[in-house]
Amino acid sequence: MHKRIGIIGGLSPESTVDYYTHIFRSYVKRFGDHSYPEIIIYSVNFKQIRDLVDENGWDAVADALIEVGKRLEAAGADFLLLAVNTIHKVYPQIKAGVGMYVLSIMDAVADAIEKAGYKTVGLLGTRYTMGEDFYKDALGERGLNVLVPEADEQDYLHTVILDELCNNIVSNDSRIRILEIMDRLAQQGAEAIVLGCTELQLMITEEHTRMPLFDSMALHAEAALNYALEGE
Repeated sequence: MHKRIGIIGGLSPESTVDYYTHIFRSYVKRFGDHSYPEIIIYSVNFKQIRDLVDENGWDAVADALIEVGKRLEAAGADFLLLAVNTIHKVYPQIKAGVGMYVLSIMDAVADAIEKAGYKTVGLLGTRYTMGEDFYKDALGERGLNVLVPEADEQDYLHTVILDELCNNIVSNDSRIRILEIMDRLAQQGAEAIVLGCTELQLMITEEHTRMPLFDSMALHAEAALNYALEGE
């Protein structure tokens, strides 16, 4: 039996769907059969968590998601992943509060960057992911230099992610502006770009830029599949 995957999703629903389909499609591509791991998804109330984040209620966010993690464990999950980048700000609390392994999105991204041999990357995501230290520190601990957009650009990206992409709105005007932000990061020395929001891959893909991209959603989902298959 493969390890059973537990996903805390709904943050947002758009990327949660992509986690689900990526894991299944990647398994079939590798093995050609349908014996993929079982997945249990708990889709949380996005507004409740978003309101807590906006109010800087990170302890309450951690407590709420620890409870969700325990419910997934009780339902039979063998390990857990948070299908979102921003909430990894409280990854240490959630990891300590649940009784099973929690697979970090930041580790999955760092592993891929190291394997590719890059040293300096640009980071895109929500205001919290770019503006606070938790994500940059996690990559920095792996010897990576992380560049982020200017404050006004961070505000713009934050708005596009929450008001557009989380509602499955993909605007070409927004894409053009984000590509301009990426170009400025490249001018500052970024060798590649981390799509550090699980919705950004809805808008920015390899067909839109020559910059190497690290899609956090795909890398995290792939890492979940690998972990589920370990020892099989």
